Amino acid sequence: MGHCRYLALLAAFLMSACSGVPTSPASQKAALGASSAKAGRALQAIQFELPEAWGGQLQCAAPSDCLLGAVEHETGKLSLVGIRGRVATLLDQKPLAYHPDSAAWLSPKLLVAAVEKTTSLDIFRVDGGRLTPLVQANVGFNPRDVIALPTQAAGRYRMLTTPYSGTEVAWVDWSEDKPQAVEVRKANWCRSPWHPIRVSHWSESKQSSIVVACLDDKTVIAVPDSDLSAAPKVLARFKVVPRQVRVSPSGQWLYVALETGGRNARIHLQTGELQWLAADPRGSSAVAALADDLVMWGDDRRLTMQHLDNAGRVLETRELPTSGYSTTLQIEDIDADGQMDVLVLNSAGKQADVIYGPLWDQATNPKP
Repeated sequence: MGHCRYLALLAAFLMSACSGVPTSPASQKAALGASSAKAGRALQAIQFELPEAWGGQLQCAAPSDCLLGAVEHETGKLSLVGIRGRVATLLDQKPLAYHPDSAAWLSPKLLVAAVEKTTSLDIFRVDGGRLTPLVQANVGFNPRDVIALPTQAAGRYRMLTTPYSGTEVAWVDWSEDKPQAVEVRKANWCRSPWHPIRVSHWSESKQSSIVVACLDDKTVIAVPDSDLSAAPKVLARFKVVPRQVRVSPSGQWLYVALETGGRNARIHLQTGELQWLAADPRGSSAVAALADDLVMWGDDRRLTMQHLDNAGRVLETRELPTSGYSTTLQIEDIDADGQMDVLVLNSAGKQADVIYGPLWDQATNPKP
């Protein structure tokens, strides 16, 4: 099972530690940094306590004023962290049942966590830096991931949750005016669909869809978000486990982090073309793209950055250090200086990282 391999990777680490406009050339250059920049400029980063953060999401409501909602998997907590510029402050924590796995913002004032033991999505109000529990929506399986989906009506929210293992997914409709009236609907997608994302289109559909990597089926699938009960369409099949998919900023490429095998992949979302990307034999567990051809991969205590050409050949590789096994990456201008930064949540390790841009300029050439 994919999740078993995931736990094995975590155990190994702990033991050892005891949407659709092509990116312009100007924006590519801004993400990459000056072509003549020397690798390894002094690293600008902060670390803060957030042990075994399996998932979470950052929202920045104002320049240099961000809130992170994240779950601590082993300690069973939902943490609210304020990040202002280059200072992180723990604002509040609330206990959750055994093994919370992810968290997502429904709105600037509403945060939801997926919790295994209670088979539920736990919704909290956020006000004045404090968390107040509102409702616990039971979905009937152990949820791994939760994301927010668009809705048409103000005050109404839709959440999509996917399982730790199994084939069932659920979408949950909930409103603030009737907080106990929770509507749950389900469908069967694939085995162990982890880390869903929303894309504006793909090669066989011009409508927005949910795309997810299926660990145990070794596939990447798409389902239209207008009909989540529709039969999934397979975008790609692999011989190894796809751990995470993320789309490039323009919506052109879907990057796929492969757990083993010495290569990753990307899928052209207009043509369906699959490109293989040379990678470290240790594999990748997370991915985020700064531009169509500038991507970073997360694994054990590092981010690997690759500058690619149009055919997927690696032009240059650089690395950034992290504080643990890095499995959640979010690109954002956190300190509002015009440079993209990266939030790194480490599913094994005691700290989270924020690495401030320019990211490419600070990355170092990999050791032989």
